[in-house]
Amino acid sequence: MIDTHAHIYLEHFQEDMEEVIQRAMDAGVKKILLPNIDSTSIDSMLKLEEKYPGVCHAMMGLHPCSVKEDFKKELKLVEEWLEKRPFLAIGEMGTDLYWDKTFWEQQKEAFHFQCELALKHDLPIVIHCRETIDETIELVRNYEGRGLRGVFHCFTGTVEQARQITELNFYLGLGGVSTFKNGGMDQVIPHLDRSRIILETDSPYLTPAPHRGKRNEPAYVSLVADKVAEYLAITKEALDELTTANANALFFPTQK
Repeated sequence: MIDTHAHIYLEHFQEDMEEVIQRAMDAGVKKILLPNIDSTSIDSMLKLEEKYPGVCHAMMGLHPCSVKEDFKKELKLVEEWLEKRPFLAIGEMGTDLYWDKTFWEQQKEAFHFQCELALKHDLPIVIHCRETIDETIELVRNYEGRGLRGVFHCFTGTVEQARQITELNFYLGLGGVSTFKNGGMDQVIPHLDRSRIILETDSPYLTPAPHRGKRNEPAYVSLVADKVAEYLAITKEALDELTTANANALFFPTQK
């Protein structure tokens, strides 16, 4: 399995990082993809990637909740890093109107800037969209026909929204919410395009049942897999094979 979205470079994991990685390996998780947040997270993310080569893979981007007055300075740093060395994707980027609506126009500007970077470097984008899924679909629609690709991470939308996203050549990241009793995903997941679903944890956040309220970690992607397989009425092994192939197609297309 591949955990396509985990912030395990954060301080939540300082005390037991080796155990966290080992538990992930024991659970069948072979790769952990690390989305950046902003300038404050780059060093710890890159150190983790260096410590666990081939397991941890870094992305580069600016999270929408970090889009503030200085966002152009932050984006310049993203741009500079992309010129320095390879990254797996542009992310975590996107839009968010849940916490703060002050910088909505700046969020949209940052979104477009990072989409252009993705096209320039031929990289997928990893989209965060909280309370903004329809608006974000429309932002992506501006790039139709230009080869933009990526994933709507933490997908919790409707069947119709999923259809629009997959028609735009994007994937759907399924995480802990898929396991929530009242999350509503039991009504959505059976109708998704199976060739477009990938698994994630968003560690340390959005911990799946039965560990809700505790710290999330990559090993728990196995719990997400259990529930998604149940909703699709396939074996977990088949689900693992499917979602790993999908994640490889998006993030590691040159690897056989």
